[in-house]
Amino acid sequence: MAIPTRHKRSDQFSLASMSDLVFLLLIFFVLLSTLVSPNAIKLLLPSSNSKTMAKQTTAVYINENHEFFIIDSSQEIYIGDDIDRLMTELAARIANETEASVVIRADKSVEIQYVMYVYDAVIAINEQTGAKHSVIIATSPKR
Repeated sequence: MAIPTRHKRSDQFSLASMSDLVFLLLIFFVLLSTLVSPNAIKLLLPSSNSKTMAKQTTAVYINENHEFFIIDSSQEIYIGDDIDRLMTELAARIANETEASVVIRADKSVEIQYVMYVYDAVIAINEQTGAKHSVIIATSPKR
């Protein structure tokens, strides 16, 4: 004599557990992406009370060894300490724009002269092309 069971097994696949797993993976990757640092080069930025924000198109990094790096949305270019190459590479990055923002991210130990090299390069590009590129110095908030 067979005893009938109250709960019968279903042959269909339930997607409820799969959607929970996908949702948890989505949360994991969203949280992980916010923890990734956007700065490729570690610098100690000078501090300031300024809260001015601008849309960054091109960034010029100057490390403590006075080496220049140009970083835009597509790539990172090592310039070294060659000022002429800095101007040509910077001009190539912002040539097709009329109002680009060039953000200078200089280590706090870098002399102001190296920041002025970048500033002078952008001003020279503006004079040659008639564009209105702006220069912004990145800082960290004061504590």
